Amino acid sequence: MKAKQIFFLVYQWLVAVPVLFVLTILVALSTIALSPYLPNSRVSYLPARFWARAICRLLFIRVRISGLEKLNPDQSYIFVLNHQSVFDIFVVYGWFPHIFKWMMKAELRKIPFVGKACESAGHIFIDRSSPLAARRSLQIAESQLKNGVSLVIFPEGTRTRSGQMNPFKRGAFRIATDLSLPIVPVTLRGSFDRLHGNTLHVNPGTIEAIVHAPVDVSPFLPDDTASLIQVTWQTIHDGL
Repeated sequence: MKAKQIFFLVYQWLVAVPVLFVLTILVALSTIALSPYLPNSRVSYLPARFWARAICRLLFIRVRISGLEKLNPDQSYIFVLNHQSVFDIFVVYGWFPHIFKWMMKAELRKIPFVGKACESAGHIFIDRSSPLAARRSLQIAESQLKNGVSLVIFPEGTRTRSGQMNPFKRGAFRIATDLSLPIVPVTLRGSFDRLHGNTLHVNPGTIEAIVHAPVDVSPFLPDDTASLIQVTWQTIHDGL
C-alpha cells in the first residue's frame, strides 16, 4: 500500500468517520423534528441534503449529475437506479432536487436514529415477510406519490458485489403501471470504484449520475411489465 493510501486510510477512520457519525445523529434528529411539521417540504429535506454532501466532501468524492433538465419539477416519477455502493444513497440525497420517498428494506428501520428519521420522513419500508405484507407496502408507496412527490428505488434489491448489474425486481414497475407514472432510469457510474462491496476502504474520486429521459409506461399497459423492466434495465446498463 502506498504512503498516500495509508495516509488517507488513517484520515478516513480517525477524522472522517467520527465526524460523519456525529453528523448522522444530528441530521437524523433534525429530520425527526422537522418532518411532522413540514411534511414533503424542501426545508425538512435540507438536513439530509447537507449530510450527503458533507459525507462526499469529507471523503473527497466528487459528484457530477447530468440530465435533470429532462424532468418536470411538478411531475411525480419513479426513479430507478442501479446500485453500486452506499455512496449511491448520498448522491440521491445530495444532488436530486425532487421531493422523494425511498423504498427500502424493512430491516433498515432497526438502524438507531436513521430508521426513525426515515420513518418520520415518510419513506416506505418494504415488508417481504408475505405477499400480503409486500402488497400493503406498495399501497403505502402509491398513496405518497402525488403533487410532485416521487419514489426512488434500487430494483436490484441490494448493491452489486461484482460491479455488474443484477436483474431487477418487479415492485417499482408495478407501482409505475398501477399509477401510470413515468419511470426515470438513472445510471450511477463510478460508485463501485469508490467503495467495493467487500471492503470499508473508500477510494476518493468521481461518481457520475446520468438521468435518462422518462419512460412512458402506457405502451406497456396493461400487463407487459417484463418488457418495461427490460427497457429500463438496458437503458441504465448502456450508460455504464
